[in-house]
Parts: sequence; C-alpha cells; structure tokens
Amino acid sequence: METNQSNTLSAEEQQKLLEKYDPEAGTRKLTGIVGKIVFIGLLAFSLFQLYTAIFGIFTAQIQRTIHLGFALTLIFLLFPANRKSKKTHKLQVTWYDGLLALLSIGVGLYWPIFFEKLVMSVGRLTTLDFIVGLIAILLVLEATRRAVGLPITIIAIVFLLYGYFGPYMPGFLSHRGLSLERLVQTMFFTTEGILGTPLAVSSTFIFLFLLFGAFLVKTGVGQYFNDLAVSIAGRSTGGPAKVAIFSSALQGTISGSSVANVVTSGSFTIPMMKKLGYKREFAGAVEAAASTGGQLMPPIMGAAAFLMVEFIGNGITYWDIAKSAAIPALLYFTGIWIMTHFEAKRIGLRGLTKEEMPNKKEVLKKLYLLSPILAVIVLLMSGVIVTHAALYAILLAIIVGFINKDTRMGPKKFVLALVDGARSALGVAAATAAAGIIVGIVTKTGLGLKLANGLIDLAGGYLIPTLMLTMVAAIVLGMGSPTTANYVITSTIAAPAIILLGVPDLSAHLFVFYFGIIADITPPVALAAFAAAGVAGGEPLRTGINSAKLAIAAFIIPYIFVLSPQLLMIDTTWTELLWVIATALSGMIAIGASIIGFWMRKLNILERAISLIGGLLLIYPEGISDTVGLIIFLGVFASQVFFNRRDKGMSLKA
Repeated sequence: METNQSNTLSAEEQQKLLEKYDPEAGTRKLTGIVGKIVFIGLLAFSLFQLYTAIFGIFTAQIQRTIHLGFALTLIFLLFPANRKSKKTHKLQVTWYDGLLALLSIGVGLYWPIFFEKLVMSVGRLTTLDFIVGLIAILLVLEATRRAVGLPITIIAIVFLLYGYFGPYMPGFLSHRGLSLERLVQTMFFTTEGILGTPLAVSSTFIFLFLLFGAFLVKTGVGQYFNDLAVSIAGRSTGGPAKVAIFSSALQGTISGSSVANVVTSGSFTIPMMKKLGYKREFAGAVEAAASTGGQLMPPIMGAAAFLMVEFIGNGITYWDIAKSAAIPALLYFTGIWIMTHFEAKRIGLRGLTKEEMPNKKEVLKKLYLLSPILAVIVLLMSGVIVTHAALYAILLAIIVGFINKDTRMGPKKFVLALVDGARSALGVAAATAAAGIIVGIVTKTGLGLKLANGLIDLAGGYLIPTLMLTMVAAIVLGMGSPTTANYVITSTIAAPAIILLGVPDLSAHLFVFYFGIIADITPPVALAAFAAAGVAGGEPLRTGINSAKLAIAAFIIPYIFVLSPQLLMIDTTWTELLWVIATALSGMIAIGASIIGFWMRKLNILERAISLIGGLLLIYPEGISDTVGLIIFLGVFASQVFFNRRDKGMSLKA
C-alpha cells in the first residue's frame, strides 16, 4: 500500500505539532538518572492504580491524595515552567522543579500519614495543616498551568478569588465570603474541593481506560483502524476522506484528546486526501471534525463521560450514558460522511485504486484486534462495574496481542504500556484537581444556583434562549481547556439552568458535554482544526471554519435531544426508535446537501434553503415535522433526479 504511506508525517514532525497545539505533549526528554527516576515513577503510578483496581481502592482521601501526589510530582519533573526552558536547561530538571516535586511528594503523603489525626480534628486546622493545604492549592494551579494550559488555571484562580472576596461582589453574586483558612480547609481537607468528585473519577475510572488505550496502541490497534477503514471505504467516491472519518471515530475510542487524534490519524489520512484532489483546508477540516467527534463516540467517550455518571447520579450508569449518546454520535459522523461524499461528487474525485488498497483478506484476518473494544461494550451492557470492565479489557488486549507475532506484547512492551498510560493521565489528573477547586467554590457559595437563575432571567425564562446562552458559555470555556475541565465547569454552572426549566438531567448534561467538545473545532480558537491545518499545510482559520461546517450536526442535535429526548432513547419504543433514526439520517442527507451545495447536481440558493429546512424538520422527532420534512426531502430528491437526467440527456444529444 505504497501510496497510502507516502508523504505521511515523521514521528518528529508529529511530536512538534503536538507540542505546538497540545500542552500535554510539551514534556522534557529526560535522560540519565533523572530519566530513570521519572520512568520508575510513571511505572509505579500505573502499578498503584492497578493494585487498587484489583484489590479495592483505599479510603477516599488516601486514594485521591496518592493519585494527586504521583501526578504533581511527575508533572514538575516532566513539564518545564515554560517551553523555552526545554532548550536552555539541556533537557534536564531545574533546582526549583526538583523542589516542587519534593513538595508534591509531601502533599501526596500527608493524608495517608496523618489520616487518623485529620479525621479526628473535625475541620480544625493546625499551622502545619494550613501550610500543607496552601502549598497543595498552589502546586495544583502551577501543575495545571504547565500540563493543561492557562485558560483552566485562570478560571480556577478567579473562582478562588470569588470565594474570598464574596462580600464585595455585585448584586446576586454577593455572598458571605470564605476566609483563607476556610478556603484551604475546603480545598484540601474535605472531599468537596481538590479531592472532590472530578479527582475521584480520575483516580479510578479514567486512569484505567487511559491505560487500556495505551495497551491497545502497543498491540497495533491504531494502525489496524487505518487499514480497516481503508478496506471498507477506500474505493468509494472520495474514499480517503471517508477513511479519515471511519478511522478517527475508532481512534476516538482510545484517545481522549482531539489534538492527539488529529496528529496521529491525520498524518496518515490527510496526505491521501490531498493527493486525490481535496483542498488542504477541506482535508484538514475532515480530519479535525472526525477526530474531535471521537470523544462523542460510545462506548468510551473521553474522560468527561465518566464524570457525568458521578455528577448526574440518580442511578444513572455509564452504559445509560453510552447508549443515549449512540444516535447523536451516529448522526454526527453520518453528517460528516455525507458532506465529504457530496464534496467529492461536486469536484469529481475518485476513490483509491485496487493497487492502493491493502489486502482485504489480511485485514479481515485481524478483526480479533477489535475484541477488547467489543468486550467493553458487552461488559458495560451486562452491568459489570466500570473499573472491572476496564481491567478485563486490558487483560483481553494483552491476550489478543499474543495471537500475532507482530503484535505480541513482551515484558518490554508491557512495561512501556504501563508507562505511557500513566503519562497520558498526568494532564487529566491536573485538570480534574483544578476542576475540583471550581466545584468546591460553587458548592460553598451557592454560585451554581445563582448563575442558573441569572441565565434564566437573562433569557427571559424561555428554554431556547437559555440553551443558546449555555451553548456560548460551553464553547467559550472549551476554547483551550480540556474536555474534562470544561464539562465540570459547565455542568456545575450552566447545566442547572437547563434542568430548572424541566429538561431531564441526562439531556442537559449531554448538551453542555457536546458543546464543550466541539469548542476544539470552533473558531477563533480551534486547536484541533489548527493542528489539522499544520498537518495539511493549510490556512488555520479557514480550516476551522470548514471543520465547523462539517460538524454542523453537533450544533443542531443537542437542541433536538433537549427538546425531544427520543433521540437519547428516553421514553421511546423500538418502533419509534427506528423511525427516529430513519428520519434523522434522511435529515442529515438534506442538511449535508444544503451545506455543500450539491446532491446529484449543483443546488441553487433556494434549493439549499429548502433542503436545510426539510433536514431540520426531519431530525426533530415529531409527527408533523417528520411528515412535512419528508415531503420536502422527497420533493428536492425528485427535482434532483429529474434535472440530473435532463442534463445528462442534453449532454448526450450535444
């Protein structure tokens, strides 16, 4: 498959792009004794998490502080204070980073060592407690800045200031205020701040699934996704773009980062698209939209979905969330697929030739590599708890790797998978710790309810304006912030406003979840699209605009499932569900044709407008709207068939 491999980015070029657009990739390349210490630290981090997953987690404060201590220590050793320092200090650790790492170890061990004393003190802090708690807050903020970026760090600082200066806040934002001692106590000596629900999820579910992803990578599943995608879609019209969509959707099941997904799968798919005639900006946009949507793809929907289970509560399981997200995810990727197909038809692109395709029989022989992912689905469906599902999936990934010599996992690969899994968890741990600060302030000050009521008042008490304001908030907060932190903020501040207006909890939380994720492809700060532009050599802003157009479904569908939860399989029968899927897919065809301006032939402005209206009516699951939408759909389709045949007949006569 020589053509497919040409012009792909080298490992060094991929790393440079990751470091440019993804703060979590900007680590030092440590060598010598420091490199060995960090390697052992990462390995120990994974072994600790596996031990507690197998034999049972420790008491909440102990489990979470050890997890936090590992993450903070390793972040200060791996991530420089600024990116330039990677070059100025010969890629080794500075004295102050060493000091911060030692302080992080102290913070991580404080609860395990003094557990009984701290529990018995009932909130009364000694001078040492106060100093350790204050140091913990500062370390979390600095580690978050290094590993995740400035946006979430600034938001956490603003919330801390809001907690302290409450009496001086204007209007409904005013509150009694929290003293410095009370702030420290809440943040580090309760399970409402740094050690709260976000870090709890990071120290259990999230870490294990990131580890699962690392083991899948070591078994060669990532490359297999590309080969399988090429085998299925490569020869169709505009095949390389469809390969990008298919492989990126699969990659999204093992990657929680839009940027990382873009760079890894995009280095393979974007050159193929460009070679067959797609413009650079469009090729980059396809990859960015598909890679970002990977986090919306069940069964593993990025780290934020695990947080959703804890935040919603009320008996909601992870499987409930994955099942509800299935139809919206199907519509999202169908929309991108349809638009790339129409674009390929519009500009006359071909698929891959037989010579450019991999050997289909050889690809199908390796279908067993997908069994760990299928196992996760079956285990979650059968009610197995999430941690056990992840453990069984990791074990199956190791077993599957032994079937083929090329994917066999020896001791070295096994250890490297443990190290890579721990490394990928560092940014998530920092982000969830910082998110805990935000949640703690919201809880203590009652800010969530105040802002929810404020949003509703601003929207005049109407649902649609409230949804629009919530959408804007989620996108703005998501620009430059990881999905986990963005979801925590919007679910505690914005989602309550929607829920107060009578929307089911799951619909409200998925609404903010969607818009937090697509912030990665929404200009002006569209990190996934900018990374794709870097791979494609295109203009970043234009790539961002194209990717937002391709992901139009993600801007529409959340409104639909809030207004009619049938799309989330809530209160619906199988007959109704099949009808909902059929009409919604038809709606995406009409919307895709409208956006691209082509179906079987070029659409004029009026046809595009009519197609868009018909598509929106079809997506909304309601009897009258479906009927009207179907009439419009069939009318536009019939006119396309008629004029297309007429044009062909005229060209034959000529």
